[in-house]
Amino acid sequence: MKDALKGVRVLDVTYYVPGPYAGMRLAELGADVIKIEPPGGDPARSMGGGLVHKANNQGKKIINIDLKTEVGHAEMIEQVKGADVLLETFRPGVMRKLGLDYASLKKVKPDLVYCSLSGYGQEGPLAMLGSHDLNYLALSGALDQMADSNGRPVHPANTFADYTGGLLAAEQIIAALLKKFRTGEGEHLDIALAEAMAEFQGNHDIYHEAGVSDSGIPEIGGTRISYAIYETKDGRYVTLGALEEKFWHNFCLLAGKPHWQSWSAKRQGSPEHREVAVFMKGKTWREWYELSLSADCCLAPVLKAHERFGHPQFIARGKKAACR
Repeated sequence: MKDALKGVRVLDVTYYVPGPYAGMRLAELGADVIKIEPPGGDPARSMGGGLVHKANNQGKKIINIDLKTEVGHAEMIEQVKGADVLLETFRPGVMRKLGLDYASLKKVKPDLVYCSLSGYGQEGPLAMLGSHDLNYLALSGALDQMADSNGRPVHPANTFADYTGGLLAAEQIIAALLKKFRTGEGEHLDIALAEAMAEFQGNHDIYHEAGVSDSGIPEIGGTRISYAIYETKDGRYVTLGALEEKFWHNFCLLAGKPHWQSWSAKRQGSPEHREVAVFMKGKTWREWYELSLSADCCLAPVLKAHERFGHPQFIARGKKAACR
């Protein structure tokens, strides 16, 4: 798929993570992505010594243009004439002030696919407010689903909305390109990071509407001992996802505890749960790691991000699988 978008030219006028990540995904599919940065560069260049910028802008050609000047504006217009896609992540109205909004550029390039990727979209009461990933997770309902046993939301160490929004933007751009090549028509895509995360709430919504559950699918909501996170002997963690009876039975056989076979639906916090937890804590993380490579009971150790590079599954699938 490295040449799927060969011949497609993308202007990436974005900063930080979601837009650059979307542009990088398109570059990985073969698009010619030109990153437009101000004279001082993308602000992400100053984050972590430029590591955030490096992580999300591979495979792009980067040029500096001051969009606030007449010369820069003229240069940008020339870039647009030869482009198929423009991706921008400014607050609503900024590109219009620069004379580079969709309505203006459509006159220059009628079939342009123009993607506006922002926190809350181009309209609405929050559209003009500054926000970050944690805010989008909160409003979408996603953060509430990352809670500890006391119901307190757990602070994520990754920017899930940024990456999800970037993926959605790349998907929608590709769909709009398909339409463009079929009909000759351009498109203005309005993508909001908060809404991208909200799209994952389908199961929660339908269970809530049916009056069954306020926390999505009950079987995976952190109540069953067969679908849980367990602490290991050395203070690390392992996951058990033995929802189906066959996998739970396999786990019971692995544990040498046939009398557990009727316990799969027992609740976390129950005496049965405490017994299983004690058993799981009887082995080290490394021991569970080794068992997970062959035990067919939906068992997986909780890896630190860098540890995936040493896992046999990622090694077998190649570096690409470990990175994406």
